[in-house]
Amino acid sequence: MSVTMSSTKTRAALRVSARVSGELLLVLVMTAVALWLLGRTWSVVWPLVVALLLTTLTWPLTRFLRRRGWPPALAASTVTVLFLLVAGGAVALIAVPVASQSGELADGVVEGIQRLREWASGPPLNIGDDQITGAFDSATARVQDSIGSMVTTVVTGVSTVVNGVVTAVLAVFLMFFMLKDGPRFLPWLARQLPGRLATDVPTVAARGWDTLGEFVRSQAYVGLLDAVLIGLGLWIVGVPLVLPLAVLTFVSAFVPIVGALFAGFVAVLIALVSNGPTDALIVLAIIVVVQQLEGNVFQPMIQSRGLGLHAAVVLLAVTLGGSLAGIVGSLLAVPAAALIAVVWNYVREQLGEPDEEPEVRTSPSPVGTPS
Repeated sequence: MSVTMSSTKTRAALRVSARVSGELLLVLVMTAVALWLLGRTWSVVWPLVVALLLTTLTWPLTRFLRRRGWPPALAASTVTVLFLLVAGGAVALIAVPVASQSGELADGVVEGIQRLREWASGPPLNIGDDQITGAFDSATARVQDSIGSMVTTVVTGVSTVVNGVVTAVLAVFLMFFMLKDGPRFLPWLARQLPGRLATDVPTVAARGWDTLGEFVRSQAYVGLLDAVLIGLGLWIVGVPLVLPLAVLTFVSAFVPIVGALFAGFVAVLIALVSNGPTDALIVLAIIVVVQQLEGNVFQPMIQSRGLGLHAAVVLLAVTLGGSLAGIVGSLLAVPAAALIAVVWNYVREQLGEPDEEPEVRTSPSPVGTPS
């Protein structure tokens, strides 16, 4: 049986499709404009984001002190100083043992290079000293030819380090002011907004703050798990500097991808120069296994439970953030996805219709049972 299309329904469907397409195009344009503005103001936004993350990490202690009667400024100052002491202590815990054993590590590097030359000169490679010397000369010539690009890279690296220091200092100052005046922000914001926005925006901001706190805590749990497992593996293998390497692993967990690669590279290098290639390969295998478990099992489970996101959403968010904005995108992908979920859930609550109360019906009592 043939079906004749209705011209009225077809025109109505086309009009709805055109309207939805136009609205979607407008949303995409506004999103692009917002991202462009974000990029233009990134030098200010990035320290603010770092300060927010640090504030969520240090706010519980500040809240505890304020509830014990401490003035806001004194509580914020104390927590800020404690944070700087802990951060400096972590750096010292990593740097001091490494510096004290730097001579042994340097000797190990030289011995490792000598062993590598002896291995290369024997079967099956049979590379002679003349060939090795020629290779070093060729490498030196290439380095001399590319000295200009190397200088440019060094200058860029120095500029990046300077920008990082400025961002860190600004973030610490912003963290202090957020710890001191943070509770007064939402009431002030409510007074500045008209109508219903005075209720909606502070509510979403409060929920977003709780979400950021869950993100920082879950990331700390993941870093602690990595540090314990990798540190235990290094201790079993007999690699020196186990405690500094574990601390480095914990700190590096807050920087996705690159942090894990850097911490793993340092651990494998120390195992190579101190214990030899066999233990270095064992350490590499331990780090790969732990990182795979962390990236595919522990982190999605912990973050999905704390942030209310499915584990697959966490994985897709990290992948998308890394492809769009590199390391920073990977770092901010999960909290950004969680904040989007917070806004979406609030919008659904406001646009949803309240459930109608079911009609209460009184049924007759069973036979022989008093009503």
